[in-house]
Amino acid sequence: MILFGLVMALKGPSYRMGTLMHMGPGFLPTVLGVILIGLGIAIAIASLAPSDEEEEGILPENREWWAWTCILASPLAFMLFGNYGGLAPATFACVFVAAMGDRGMTLKQALALSVIITVFGVSLFHYVLQIPMPVLEWRG
Repeated sequence: MILFGLVMALKGPSYRMGTLMHMGPGFLPTVLGVILIGLGIAIAIASLAPSDEEEEGILPENREWWAWTCILASPLAFMLFGNYGGLAPATFACVFVAAMGDRGMTLKQALALSVIITVFGVSLFHYVLQIPMPVLEWRG
């Protein structure tokens, strides 16, 4: 993280930085690079603290394979549906697939959550931020 942060913090200023009110293309990479450096240092310091707990493995005892599969498949669903259907179907599919990974989630709850997030996401990204991705499109 520190290395990636350094690369971004050093490369960012080569673009126009702008001001805080009128940010240029180099502002965000530079700021994120500095934040990554700070996080990397914090993680390194935390890892040096002695641990009183027993050695534990990386994976938990009860592996949640279905949940992991759903969470990893949700961005793939977004890419697939976004490419062929637009922002609304992509957002719906992404949220629905990820929600189905929750053991306590019912089909009705997953559908409701997906609709709410889709309405919010399309409103925000298409209409407010004007991201150039069609809301609905059929490319077959």
